[in-house]
Amino acid sequence: MARSHNQLQVPQARAALEQLKFEVAQELGIQLPADGYYGNMTTRDMGSIGGTITKRLVMMAEQQLAGRF
Repeated sequence: MARSHNQLQVPQARAALEQLKFEVAQELGIQLPADGYYGNMTTRDMGSIGGTITKRLVMMAEQQLAGRF
């Protein structure tokens, strides 16, 4: 059975990821639509948000790994 790449592996993390998305967008000066429809957002803006989120998540994982050893 094929697994969708858009499903969260830890569903309990959804609220934290949403919060992170809004924080990153605000820091980058990107206004997210209040209605939740992102179809009118530019690819550049959405890519900037996603890239910054990815960098932060990698940094968090590295910090956690560094603390284990």
